[in-house]
Amino acid sequence: MSHTPNELAELFPQDHALLHQLKLEPAHFAQLADRYHDLNREIHRIESDIEPASDEHLEALKKDRLHLSDQIAALLAEARGA
Repeated sequence: MSHTPNELAELFPQDHALLHQLKLEPAHFAQLADRYHDLNREIHRIESDIEPASDEHLEALKKDRLHLSDQIAALLAEARGA
């Protein structure tokens, strides 16, 4: 089994328990996390030459993933402050 880089637990290792807790409570956070996970896996498949895609499509996916990680980081920061 190959390692998929950029998983949320890897990006936010200090917030592992909080990530789990937030996935259980607000549906919005779980939807963001699921979308991030799906995008990250798709990017990994493309970068591993398992799934073909144009450079433009790959860059668009990476931008979407970055936007989602920013949203997730903001929600984690908010939850830490609560």
